[in-house]
Formats: sequence, C-alpha cells, structure tokens
Amino acid sequence: MTSSTDADPGDLPTFAHVLAAADRLKGHAVLTPLLESSAINKRLGFRLLVKAEPLQRTGSFKFRGAFNRLVQLDEAARKRGVVAFSSGNHAQGVAAAAEMLGMPATIVMPADAPAIKLANTRGYGATVVTYDRHTEDREAITARIAEAQGATIVRPYDEREIMAGQGTAGLEIIEQAAARGITIDAMAANSSGGGLIAGCALAFAARSPATRLYCAEPAGFDDHARSLVAGTRLRNVAGAYSICDALLGAIPGQLTFEINRRHLAGGLVASDTEAKRAMAVAFNDLKLVIEPGGAIALAAALEGRFPGNPRTIAVIASGGNVDAAVFREALAA
Repeated sequence: MTSSTDADPGDLPTFAHVLAAADRLKGHAVLTPLLESSAINKRLGFRLLVKAEPLQRTGSFKFRGAFNRLVQLDEAARKRGVVAFSSGNHAQGVAAAAEMLGMPATIVMPADAPAIKLANTRGYGATVVTYDRHTEDREAITARIAEAQGATIVRPYDEREIMAGQGTAGLEIIEQAAARGITIDAMAANSSGGGLIAGCALAFAARSPATRLYCAEPAGFDDHARSLVAGTRLRNVAGAYSICDALLGAIPGQLTFEINRRHLAGGLVASDTEAKRAMAVAFNDLKLVIEPGGAIALAAALEGRFPGNPRTIAVIASGGNVDAAVFREALAA
C-alpha cells in the first residue's frame, strides 16, 4: 500500500533549525562519545565509528528532540501539559524533558512495551496510558486526551523541532570526527518514523556533503528502504514481527520522508539475529549496552551491507533501553 507525499515545505526543518536546537540543548543533553575499537576495525577491514546514544539522558537520542520541542512552549502551554504516543524511547524523552521543565505529561504506550521503558517513563513522573497496538489507534487515543486536557501533542518524528533536535546527534558526529582528522565516507542511523536520520541528513548535507547517508531497519519493517526506491511512502505488511520494538512503525513519516528522499543514498536492512550479534559486539568490544532497535545500523555495518566499500563508516547506536532477559539472550546468541 502506498501513501502520497505532500509535505508543506514550511513545516520542514533546515540546518539552521539544527544549529538552534544544538544551542538549546547545551547543558541539558549529554555530548555522547563517538566510540571506536581497533579490534572491530581489524576484523572488518575498515574504520567504524559508533555514536553512543545509549549514554544520552533517558538512554536514547529521543531526549534531544523532546527537550528541543518542549523548551519552546510558552508558559500557558506548559501549564496545560503535553501528551505523546510512543513505543518507549520517545515516551521517556518527553517524560524526562517535561519533568525538567516542570510540566505534566501523559504518554500513550503499547501494553507490550518493554517493562524497562514503561517503568522509566512512569519514573520521570509521567502518567502512562496503555493500549493494544494490534487493535487500538494510539493517535486517536492521544487526540482524545489532548482535547480533554488542552495539552500539546508532541509527535515522535513528524515535527520540525523534533527532527531538528535529533539532528544534533549528526552534527556532533561530524564535529567529533573532524576534531580527530577523520573523513566519514558513509553514515547510517536506525529508522522507524525517520526523524533521526532526517535531522542528521540536514547536518551532513551542510557540513559533510560527500558522506553517503543510509537509514537502517529490521527485516520485515524496511518501509523506508522500499519507499526510497519507489519514490513514495510504502507501508509495512501487517502482522510482521521483530524484536526491535523501537523500529516497528507502519510507514515513513510524511515530513521525514520529504527530507530523506532528497538526501539518503538508500536503506540497509538487518535481521533480528544480526541485531543480537551486534548487541554482543557492542558489549564485548565497546563496553556499550544497546537495545535491539538501537543496534540495527551497527549490525548493517558488521554484516557488510554498506555499498561501495567505504573506508570509514559512522553509525548511531540509538538506544540502550533493553530488558535484562532480552539482553542476556543477545549475549548468548
């Protein structure tokens, strides 16, 4: 099934929005490290850089966009609060940003979200409303709550300030690599709605235009990869399954796809088994805990999925909010 793209250019972020977001995030977001392992490089035969967003506030990149969006709300909007829908990482980002800024937050989350994500979201003081992801419409639930409370809806990817905030991760990669005299040939970020790679694409287009950019997705949820080939947004097939709970979006975002179709060289896909192997590699060689959905771009690099044999690749490990049982299974795989 296809969906047309008719995004309003006025709703799209620019690189100037990414720079403004970087200023707002100073002193609030963590400048996460760009990690490298000589052991990994030797095994692969190329240089691999890993942006460690599990070390970000709330354990994922999502805090960047959430804080950038919420900090711009006026006092009246802050009093009414915010409402968001999320499988878990956006939920925690919005909840944490709301707590920091002193505003109420309600988060609509799937009942089968990882326990750690549900618990952490509540721990930041948010009210969590659960739903059945197979039979209920999370956006409809969110809209009803927003209307009843007068709250501001904070979408997980299809908002200008969300994408701009996420793009600061890409800006940091460029600056951190340049400080070490490194030129990045190719870069990939995990994609569900596409906000992270869209924001990063704006940064790379402005500061490292020769770098080839890719989205990374789990097998069965490669809607971005297929959409880029088709030139229009395509849905995933209903009923597909992946352990990558953070990357189970049904279709690329309307605004995010408008940016990604202009800037991305293509899409990369990795299996659940490959994601588990990447989690183990990250733990053993980088001493980094990554959740399944946060490991897909790394898995694509480890499995040699990047076209053209790039000599230096950067990937974003986008989150580390993984239940202990799932992490143990990955290490044992």
